[in-house]
Amino acid sequence: MPLNLPHVCGSAAKGLFKEFKFAVPWGHIAAKSCGPPQGRPVLCLHGWLDNANSFDRLIPLLPKDNYYVAIDFPGHGLSSHRPNGVAYNFLEYISDVRRVVERLEWNKFVIMGHSMGGNVGGLFSCIFPDMVERLILVDSCGFVPYRKDKLVLQMQKGIEALLKWEKQEHPPKVYSPLTALQRLLKANTSLSEASAQILLQRGATEVPGGLVFNRDFRINLDTPYRTPLEQCLEYQKKIQASVLIILAKNGILWSKYYADETSPFKAVVEGYKTAKSEFRLEIVEGDHHVHLNEPEHVAGIITDFLSKDATSKL
Repeated sequence: MPLNLPHVCGSAAKGLFKEFKFAVPWGHIAAKSCGPPQGRPVLCLHGWLDNANSFDRLIPLLPKDNYYVAIDFPGHGLSSHRPNGVAYNFLEYISDVRRVVERLEWNKFVIMGHSMGGNVGGLFSCIFPDMVERLILVDSCGFVPYRKDKLVLQMQKGIEALLKWEKQEHPPKVYSPLTALQRLLKANTSLSEASAQILLQRGATEVPGGLVFNRDFRINLDTPYRTPLEQCLEYQKKIQASVLIILAKNGILWSKYYADETSPFKAVVEGYKTAKSEFRLEIVEGDHHVHLNEPEHVAGIITDFLSKDATSKL
């Protein structure tokens, strides 16, 4: 059944977004949208432990004629948790994206992803290359390359971690609003206090005595599935979309990986330069959550990329 999609996009946070849900077999995927539904479709994918509010400060700075839909991945924000016995991994997240765009009846669209959301977007773009027009990666390179000699051990760790979790009791913990904010800031050192408050609005629910976090804490468990660098590079060749990568100078990739000439992440970024699709790499001031903390640092770059062909092969 087609959704009753909103037609609003204001300049202030209040009233900017319209909330809705996509039914899935285990519950629902929550989403929020901004802009005219007939506009160019842009799917916004948040990072690990975050939620759809991750784009609240960026979207108002981007072209108003686009239709932005930001989802909460399952186990995050306002979306349902996965069923008992089911692990969280990239393959499932890719299926989630496919379910969402099918409901939206999108055949061609832009993906804008931060961190984990960018990695999901990169994998989706090579599995369904005809569907993605442009791929915007914020502090992400679209893949998480892993050492192939560690793959079997990672699978073992992921499976064992889930089984151990299922044998334990996990009653919800209630925090005062201040304690919840402090806990979020401690776990995400790249967040400003204002950004943490934005994420907390969607990431916690008020209960008697305080707040409980909405997230499924199984998302903290080791994932059993990883992709070796060689496979990442093969997947990458399938991408047809124009690609924009924005790395923050104090972010995860630039400061910890990209500056290392032997880093597999650097090899992935370099791989885009030899791809047939157009590629643009931008380095900006800021931290891992630059798009939320200081959206003005990336808004102009993204607007330019959305507004015209990307011709740079930096």
